[in-house]
Amino acid sequence: MKRISKYILLFSLLGGLITSCSKESKTETALNRSSLTGTWMVTESSKKATYEVTILIDSANSNGVLIANFAGAGQNVKAVAFLTGNTLSLTNNELLSNEWIVNGSGMVTGTTRIDWSYSIDDGANLTSVKAVFMKK
Repeated sequence: MKRISKYILLFSLLGGLITSCSKESKTETALNRSSLTGTWMVTESSKKATYEVTILIDSANSNGVLIANFAGAGQNVKAVAFLTGNTLSLTNNELLSNEWIVNGSGMVTGTTRIDWSYSIDDGANLTSVKAVFMKK
């Protein structure tokens, strides 16, 4: 019985040692809107288009960002998005300065990738768009 107890103790210690050694200590940086600012390369799968956008902090909103050239609409056209957790959400039925209405959201991965799904209503057509933003 003592011998079995020793083996159980030995295997328990080894198991704990192996488990603790295999764990990686990863320190994740909390996502904030400052980490998203900068220039991003956009690839739209639906239109097979590529272009750049610039993400800026929206000083009027505590968790907001401005996305210049959203949907390839031009550098003077900015969409407003709000960061909650790892999701960027466009303002619901946002009317851009070029008269397009946009809706949708993007899932942020780390600080270098955003997978977007949004719609654009240009007054003539409603288009669903899938796009990937990669930070430059």
